Amino acid sequence: MTMMSETVSVPADRVNLDGDLSVPAAAEAIAVLPHGVDSSRQNAQSRSIAARLHAAGIATLLVDLLSEREEEHRATESGEHLFDVALLSRRLVAAVDWVKIQPDTRALPVILFGVGTQASSVLEAAADLPDQVLTVVLWGGLPDPGTDTIKRVRVPVLFVAGGQEPGVLRLTERAAHRLHVPHAVRVVPGATHLFQEPDALDQLVDIAREWCAERQRYAETTRP
Repeated sequence: MTMMSETVSVPADRVNLDGDLSVPAAAEAIAVLPHGVDSSRQNAQSRSIAARLHAAGIATLLVDLLSEREEEHRATESGEHLFDVALLSRRLVAAVDWVKIQPDTRALPVILFGVGTQASSVLEAAADLPDQVLTVVLWGGLPDPGTDTIKRVRVPVLFVAGGQEPGVLRLTERAAHRLHVPHAVRVVPGATHLFQEPDALDQLVDIAREWCAERQRYAETTRP
């Protein structure tokens, strides 16, 4: 498979964010996978998910929402950036803006992927980018129940939950019901919220790919 891959620097909020951009030949969309609270873009699971997306013809930007200096200090400092959803979402918005001006990606529909603790910042960014994001895919985490961000989201949202954790699934369904846009909850049987079981990631990516393809077809048929 022919693919362009490079390490990039994304300007955001007076810092430069490190990222890895990979664009397969004839890519049909780009998935932005942010990191910044409990993992970096070097996370093995994110790399594995990105590889599966590339095989499906989806480009990826894996981007760290904390600068290198913030990463170095987050274990020893007070960690004020770690759970600053507003700051992390602003940086994610900047990453999407960056994607939309790059020659290889500016024409591609953008999909925001949120894993674990990134869920709230991803939804916050999606709420601020109603015309630039095709859809949001969340798994392994839920938005902060204490905010009304989820009610402001104006793009379709897919939640993927593991079938081994019925309590988490119920919370996921409760969060989904607060949305005022097309949404769905899909379940990977036998998986926990970490999706580390055999074949769980394959099923997760297949579900996400089918959802995104469906949203893309709908967007094309309703385009003015």
